Amino acid sequence: MTQGYPKPWQSYQKQLELLMARGMVVTDQPKALEYLERIGYYRLSGYWFAFRERTELCCPINQQGSKKPSKTKPTRFPLDDFKPGTTFQNAVDLYVFDKKLRLLILDALERIEIALRVDISHGLGKHEKFAYLRPELFHESFSKQLDGKTGLTKHHVWLGKHAALINRSNEDFIRHNKEKYGLPLAVWVACEVWDFGTLSTLYAGMTEADQDDISQEYGISNGRVFASWLRSLNYLRNVCAHHSRLWNRNIVDQPKLPPIDQASTLSAFHDDPHRRARPFMLFCITQHLMKVINPSSSWGKRLKALLLNDFPNLTHLDLNLDGMGIDQDWQKRDW
Repeated sequence: MTQGYPKPWQSYQKQLELLMARGMVVTDQPKALEYLERIGYYRLSGYWFAFRERTELCCPINQQGSKKPSKTKPTRFPLDDFKPGTTFQNAVDLYVFDKKLRLLILDALERIEIALRVDISHGLGKHEKFAYLRPELFHESFSKQLDGKTGLTKHHVWLGKHAALINRSNEDFIRHNKEKYGLPLAVWVACEVWDFGTLSTLYAGMTEADQDDISQEYGISNGRVFASWLRSLNYLRNVCAHHSRLWNRNIVDQPKLPPIDQASTLSAFHDDPHRRARPFMLFCITQHLMKVINPSSSWGKRLKALLLNDFPNLTHLDLNLDGMGIDQDWQKRDW
């Protein structure tokens, strides 16, 4: 049994007492215990993490084995104690806001996913009804380059995921097509079981010409830029679907940006590394796609209303929507 993890099991009451000992104000202890029992200390800790005090700027030494120690960039490290005025309700309110935000984002991503199924299956189907099986119809990096560890191409791996999705599907139309026509399924049938990740990976493997044909429908001339959008939106979808904290998440794998005239809603992010590393840019990409898929959609207005009306007042903790990466003129956008 491993002894590496030092933190002991704590009862809900002990968890609450620990928070209060660190400076968190709890005005309704029975209610706070209910939240700990229903949501969990660990999940809520992702929201009160931003409420913790920080050290002054430090330059820690990075010591790795026999290598010469090196300084890392100046950083403020979190302390155990909370900032003055922190309340348990602040964390709950932020959690509730984040939940509403995730649900709204998922609503848009569902519509984008459905549109992409049509775009990709239609684009491949013009070549051949079983085009997704034909490596010669894809980019060489996807269909010919072998992985050094597995000996498989990305296309091989993708086909394995595709087969698993077909095999476990209980949809009537899949069963009907299997029984009447057998396997393989035509691309316009098979695509209906592909999830966002499957679609994103397949699009990334398409030829540049086929990519461009689809991306241009969304006003983006370069299909490789659009492929990076889909990869980032798939990450966004996974964060939301797994109920993870979203509002101030650091986006490590950031999408490429097209010329400003192709997506003016992203102009504020071109020269701002901080905002590019926050989720608001992905929300703007989502809105760009939604305006193409359904120009009359109210999704953007609902997002704006949520940010304006539901983000809790945390000014006493020096927190606001800037943590999400909003730009100065975000309210003036044509949502």
